[in-house]
Amino acid sequence: MGTVELKSDLHRILDKIENEQLLRTVYDFLKHSENAEEGRIWKTLTDEQKKEIYLSYEQSEDDNNLINWEDVKKKF
Repeated sequence: MGTVELKSDLHRILDKIENEQLLRTVYDFLKHSENAEEGRIWKTLTDEQKKEIYLSYEQSEDDNNLINWEDVKKKF
């Protein structure tokens, strides 16, 4: 998926969200990411927290550990 298609898909998904709290959370995340120095948060994590992130990433490589996007949307 290219940049243009990804942006278009994000717009489509955002337009369907009616939950204001979820929209504010996404907005805050994106706004913070826009202004954040790359790697700033990573530098504040402990070694244990970094290990947990690496473990989570490894586990996400197994499709059996993932939750279907439609199921996630139903929760909101």
